[in-house]
Parts: sequence; structure tokens; C-alpha cells
Amino acid sequence: MATPTITPAPDTAAGGSGGTPPLTAHWFLPTYGDSRGLVGGGHGMAAAAAGTPREASLGYLAQIARAAETVGFEGALTPTGAWCEDAWLTTAMLAAESERLKFLVAFRPGGVSPTLAAQMGATFQRHSGGRLLVNVVTGGEPSEQRAYGDFLGKDDRYTRTGEFLDVVRRLWAGEQVTLDGEQVHVEGAQLQRLPDPVPPIYFGGSSPAAGDVAAKHVDVYLTWGEPPAQVAEKIDWIRGLAAAQGREVRFGIRLHVITRDTADAAWAQAEELLRGIPTEMIEQVQAGLSKSESVGQQRMRSLHSGGTATAADLEVSPNLWAGVGLVRGGAGTALVGSHAEVADRIAEYHALGITEFVLSGHPHLEEAYWVGEGPLAELGRRGLWRPAAGSEAARAAAAPAAAVPFAGAAR
Repeated sequence: MATPTITPAPDTAAGGSGGTPPLTAHWFLPTYGDSRGLVGGGHGMAAAAAGTPREASLGYLAQIARAAETVGFEGALTPTGAWCEDAWLTTAMLAAESERLKFLVAFRPGGVSPTLAAQMGATFQRHSGGRLLVNVVTGGEPSEQRAYGDFLGKDDRYTRTGEFLDVVRRLWAGEQVTLDGEQVHVEGAQLQRLPDPVPPIYFGGSSPAAGDVAAKHVDVYLTWGEPPAQVAEKIDWIRGLAAAQGREVRFGIRLHVITRDTADAAWAQAEELLRGIPTEMIEQVQAGLSKSESVGQQRMRSLHSGGTATAADLEVSPNLWAGVGLVRGGAGTALVGSHAEVADRIAEYHALGITEFVLSGHPHLEEAYWVGEGPLAELGRRGLWRPAAGSEAARAAAAPAAAVPFAGAAR
């Protein structure tokens, strides 16, 4: 049996601010569909405005994946839930439609055995050339979990996640595993072929039970885009828990981005997105989110009033806008501003210890270029980011400046 290659943590001496490694940027694949608005195309727009919904077809998602590759993103997050396409199947198909982009596949431990998940990860690595990243999601809301046949309560779900990850990691290390846990039971489990490299495990959660799982099992702890002071508290919390386990954890953040050549243009775009949200939709979404068991979701809701306002009224920290959370669960904030301002805010999170940024924007195809050619390029000039190896952005950075056609030609 081959020995797997363990992907090392980034070298903390390799640049960055204050000894923090250069940041890694990922994009997002909207496997539920896409549009120019936050709630689907056309809402609140004039009849002549562009706003047609975009189906989450393989063709369209492949366009986004190729755009993300072009501008130098390392990977792309694919969500999980009843409201979107299956992440494993979608990304497996997109691997053939892309060249080097990695896929941060979100899935829930309650839907698959740890042995099968470990086998799927190993297969994905082999067929994709090592392009899998794993985002473990403990669970959604109880009603959705029950629809999938999962009737465990929240604390039991976190117990299961910890036992699940223990089995998966041991299988990926080549062990034969037997576990008679509180929630997970396997006997004589073993993989015939190991993943190479071993996929890093991403995970998020704001409850005490989530912190315990992160400290013991994960490589990258993800937080949603809260103000920097709150993010710093989370980092200190998880770092302390991990140290007690004799481990180190990397940190990532999930943010939407609205970036333009000027701050006024970016805030005008945020205002346009806000105008496209029907008031009744905000009320419906907030009524549902108010019942959420998720501590992280309640932290997101606390950042806004739940009502309509101007875009500027929803700025909860410099350049951090809570308008997305009016109509979307999960990550509910966006960085809004000029390319330099957004780069400043990313650099601020980076200085706190965040090294992985999972970014998105509406629509995801066009916004991949705005973000890649705007704030990420600015961060590159500051020495805080490098486009992924093999990307067109990396090749362009190494190439001499293109000649201007006819410039200096004889008259």
C-alpha cells in the first residue's frame, strides 16, 4: 500500500505581514444558480435592465471555474444542502472542464459513512490530480436534516462529526480502523488506495462543541465575515483550544466582495443590489433565520436590523456590509469599496492570522474578474498574494509587458 503525501502547512517564513504566510484566495461555485442580484434575476429592476437568472448548468459553472483559474484563485467552494446541486458529483464533472482549480467540496457527515467518504476523497484525488479540499459541515437546520433522514440533535451531530473525522483521518493515514463510538460505528475499515496528497479538512462553527471538533481534527477553521475584532476573538479561541491538543490550525474567512475602480462605484452597486430585494422577501427570510439553531447564523443576524435601509446604513465596520444577510443564510457580509480599500480590509484580516479567503460576488462569472484583477492584484503588488501556479495571471506576471500596437511606428 502506498504511503500518502501529507500536505504541509504553509511556511510561516514565506513572506506576508508579521510572519503570517501569504494569503490564499478561493472563489465560489453557485450550484443553486446565479444572477445579477442577491435573490435572482430581475427583482426590482427596470424592464430594460439586465437580470435574467442563470441556471447552475455544467456549462455555466465551468465558465466560472475557468474564470477563477484565469485570474489565479487556488480553489472554489461548492456548497451543500437541499437548495443546491450535489457538491461531489458537480465538482467531479467540473474537474474535467478545468485544468488546475481545486474544489472545496462541502458535505455533511450524516449523509455518508466515514469509510465511504474517505474512499471518495481518495478517488477524487487520484482522478483529479490532487485537486480536492474538504469542507465538513456538521449540519443545517433540523427540518432540512430530517429531510435527509438525520434526526440527531445539535450536540450529537458535533459528536458524530468528531468521530467521523477521526475515522477518516486514520483511514487516510493507512490504518485499519475499528470504532464503536457514540454515533459512528465501523469495524475493520481500511482503504486499498490512499489519497495523494491527503486533502486538507476545512470546518466552521461558533458553538463550544464546534470549537472542540476544530481543535482536535481540522486543518483550516473557517469563520464568516464578522468585524475584525470579533474575528480576532474567534482566532484566539480556536488557537488556544488547538494548542491544548498539541495542534496548530490555520484560519480562513468566507466573504462576499463588491469591488470597483472607485469607492463610489462599489457602493452604488451595493445600493443597486439592495434595491433589488423585495421587502416581503426580507421579512420571510429573517423570520426563517430567526429560528436557526446555528450560533454563527445568529451572529450574522446581529449585524443588521433585518429591515430595509440604505446600503451605507448597513456598513457594520469599515467597508464591511451586512446587506447580503438580509436575504441569505450563511455568510451574510461583503467587503465593499475600491480595489485598494478592499485590499486594505483583506490585509487587515490577514494580519490577524487569516490566511485563506473564500470569496464570492454576484454574478460570480463577472465578479471573479473584478476581484482577481482588482484587490487581489493590488495585494500581489504588496507582496501579500501570489496567483496560483500555472494560472494565466501567474504567467502574465512573469511575462514582459506587451507592446502597444503601432506605438512608435514610422510615419
